[in-house]
Amino acid sequence: MAIRKIARMGHPVLKGIAKPVPDPTAPEVKALVADMIETMIDANGAGLAAPQVYAPWRIVIFQAPAERAGEAVDEAEIFDHTAPLTVLINPEIEILTAETEKGWEGCLSVPGLRGAVPRATDIRYRGTTPEGETIERRARGFHARVVQHECDHLDGILYPQRMDDLSELIFESEARAMLAAQLEANEAEKETSDAR
Repeated sequence: MAIRKIARMGHPVLKGIAKPVPDPTAPEVKALVADMIETMIDANGAGLAAPQVYAPWRIVIFQAPAERAGEAVDEAEIFDHTAPLTVLINPEIEILTAETEKGWEGCLSVPGLRGAVPRATDIRYRGTTPEGETIERRARGFHARVVQHECDHLDGILYPQRMDDLSELIFESEARAMLAAQLEANEAEKETSDAR
């Protein structure tokens, strides 16, 4: 296993259409996946696509840990917004709703920035594991967002291309300041509401 260099926005490898993997169980595929996992963990990412490590293949890895999933809007939500570390080779996504929701995204290939990106809220995805098994899951919330984000890389799309308002593309340092200000405003509003 090795930590690989991550391609940054503007590099041609991020603009192309990745090739299907002929044999998901091939030793070189397993070696690439192991490197991708090590690279993603080292970079503290939620996902990584093979083109991001200069490999033009249809392979993505992702995880949707609970601490990144945020709060569920509806406590009765039956879908899990989290996902374990998952490897998908030759993935396919089926959009199950026309409903979209904006959410803040970052990308290891677009370091230092965050953008508000509209994504489908309900999807089904499928793909093959390096062991040759088929994975098929339904996903919502952060889980659905991260799958769509990573699979976009396989078609040469970075999240800024999905944004509908570039004024919502900001530096991470400003995102932290904005979040702190929002939390402060929410707390002040709650105190005012409680005082009534």
